[in-house]
Formats: sequence, structure tokens, C-alpha cells
Amino acid sequence: MLIWGWRTRIYVLAMTTFLCGRCGNPASHAVRKAVTKFTLFFIPLFPIGVKYTAQCTFCGIENRIPKEDAVRLQAQEESQSQPPSGYPPHPSQGFPPGQDSGQQGFQSPHPSQPQGFPAPQGFQPPHPSQPQGFPQPGQFPQQGQ
Repeated sequence: MLIWGWRTRIYVLAMTTFLCGRCGNPASHAVRKAVTKFTLFFIPLFPIGVKYTAQCTFCGIENRIPKEDAVRLQAQEESQSQPPSGYPPHPSQGFPPGQDSGQQGFQSPHPSQPQGFPAPQGFQPPHPSQPQGFPQPGQFPQQGQ
């Protein structure tokens, strides 16, 4: 008994922004490569088909694109994500963890307290189970009073 078939794997090559041909919105498009491979006993052996597509994240339309366009968009995305040479590194690079160029050896008393500022008098850090940005119980305004 022989078990054979095919499996398609989808790889996201890049996320680029351009005008969608269907909805007309300047939206992000996922540039994808779909590789279909022949399988024998559920083991992928060799590719039998490759297609490149761009899918709009706003309306969901998927357009087939040529391989050259997909490679060009992937290279463009990679060149934009790398910082240009000649710029100085980020200020926190080159220092041990927890030390910054302006705050050597300073550690915040609480993770929610910003570094470099003293804690206000009577500061109580929020309890970890309480979501931040929501009023504490008993702080809701009473209606009818």
C-alpha cells in the first residue's frame, strides 16, 4: 500500500504598503510564497508548484504576482528595515543591562515607575492582578448623589 499526496506551505516574504486595486485603500499587503510539494508517506519530497501572491489586509483580496515582483518587494522591505549605515548606534547599546548612558547603575524601585524620576510621596504601585488604566473598586462615581 502506497500513501502519496501533496502539501502546500505558505511563507510570508514581506509586508509592504501600496494602493489596493480592489478597495482603493493604501493598505498593507502580505507578499506570500506558496510551495506545493509531493509527499510520500507524509514526507515532503520535491516541489511540484510555486506561486507568489499579494493579499490586501484591508479587503482580503489575493492577487497572483510574478516571481520577479515578489523578490523585488522582499528586497525593498529588507532594505527599509535595516538602519542606514553612518548613523550612530542606539544610546543604550554598548552598556550592560540596566545601565544607560545617563543613568549609570540606577535601578527603578518598581517596574511600573519610569526610570530617572523619584517616586511621588505616598506612591503605591498597583497590584499585579489589577489592570492598569482602570479605576480601583470604590472609585466609580455614584449616580444620584
